[in-house]
Amino acid sequence: MQLRPLGRSGLHVSPLAFGGNVFGWTVDEKLSFRLLDAWLDAGFNFVDTADVYSYWVPGHSGGESETIIGKWLRQSGKRNHVVLATKVGKPMGEKKKGLSPAYIREAVDASLRRLQTDHIDLYQSHDDDADTPLADTLGAFADLIKAGKVRAIGASNYTAPRLAQALDVAERAGLPRYESLQPLYNLYDRAVYEEALEPLCAARGVGVINFYALAAGFLTGKYRSEADAAKSARGASTTKKYLNPRGLRILAALDEVAKAHGATPGQVALAWQIARPSVTAPIASATSVQQLDELAAAARLTLDAEAVALLDEASAEPGSTRQ
Repeated sequence: MQLRPLGRSGLHVSPLAFGGNVFGWTVDEKLSFRLLDAWLDAGFNFVDTADVYSYWVPGHSGGESETIIGKWLRQSGKRNHVVLATKVGKPMGEKKKGLSPAYIREAVDASLRRLQTDHIDLYQSHDDDADTPLADTLGAFADLIKAGKVRAIGASNYTAPRLAQALDVAERAGLPRYESLQPLYNLYDRAVYEEALEPLCAARGVGVINFYALAAGFLTGKYRSEADAAKSARGASTTKKYLNPRGLRILAALDEVAKAHGATPGQVALAWQIARPSVTAPIASATSVQQLDELAAAARLTLDAEAVALLDEASAEPGSTRQ
């Protein structure tokens, strides 16, 4: 599998990243190990998680995903085969949140313990922290890189103005810069990324590893009516946003392209993103080996220009100036 450079970090990653939010939440430890082994066996090397996964589950305290990954790394001996990404900054309770230097130092050591490794390949600011000067945050990351605890840094959920500001601060102060951005982006959620973030990332050489690549499962074609959505809690949450004329138009286009290419709608949705020059590696999750195999096939699917144009047209947002 051909790996892709992640920004200017020196890291090279597979064209899809496995989203580790499911580990310890909807996937138990035993199946998590199977999925991670299968991911590497299929030729992929990129795994993304966060310290906060899965703090939101009753009885959890955060760090569940990192803990499982760490156990797998120790038992499998495959640390050198993985580009490991995690994040800091989301609320973890007891005033544990944000991007202050003191908290970053505390959080990275906790993540390293859970992950059972001596370094994190990509350490990401999970949210912007307007209360901490960017130079202070980037300075703390610089110390981690100097200490060998982190190889490169990235940002998640940043607006274009704040990302540009962070890049400028890093350049002026001689500090490490964010080499990647993790934005919301998929065939349905296009406008915010394409209008402002995409031009910035392309111009500044920032890698893009977008989340919600399958729009919470909607782009797999699983939810086509309110009755479908009512079958699961996750489905019910997608109904209002996606089940509308534009969403159904996107599904129809995915069906047409999938049929022509002998693929599934979900594979086509991912292949459309992988083919976009600004995107390095969409993030997607699987809760079974069968789902993982479907993800893997998406990375091998090449869409022709006609298919891309059909999907672009069907998913164009009203008033958008970009495709």
